[in-house]
Amino acid sequence: MASSNKRVPTNHVIGFVLSLAMTLVAAWAAIGSDLPVSWVIIGIMILALLQAGVQLFMFMHVTEASSGNGHVPWNMMFHGFALAGIIVAGSLFTMSFGFDHDGHGGGGGDHQQHEEQQDHSGH
Repeated sequence: MASSNKRVPTNHVIGFVLSLAMTLVAAWAAIGSDLPVSWVIIGIMILALLQAGVQLFMFMHVTEASSGNGHVPWNMMFHGFALAGIIVAGSLFTMSFGFDHDGHGGGGGDHQQHEEQQDHSGH
C-alpha cells in the first residue's frame, strides 16, 4: 500500500476557526449582549474587517510564494471593493427611502392611505 503525502492544511483550519469565532462573537454581540447599539455596530464592523483580512490572507493566498513572491492582485481587489461599495450604497439608498411597487416613496403606510381615499371617493 502506497503511503500518502497528504497533510492537514493548517492555515485553512486556523482561518476557519478564527472566522467561526468572529462570527459567533458578532452574533452574541447582536443578540445576547447588553451593549449600546452604537457599540454593537462598531464592534461588528471591526470584526467584519478582521474577518475580511483573515479571508484574504488565509484562504485567498494573497501572499503565497506561488503567486509570484507575494504578488498582490491590487487591480482585482480594487474592483472588488468598488463593487461592494456600490452594492452597499445602493442598498442603503433603497432602504432609506423605502420605495413601493408603484414607485411612491414612504413605505406601505402611504399606499394604504391612498387605497382608503379611493374607497371613500366612490370609485
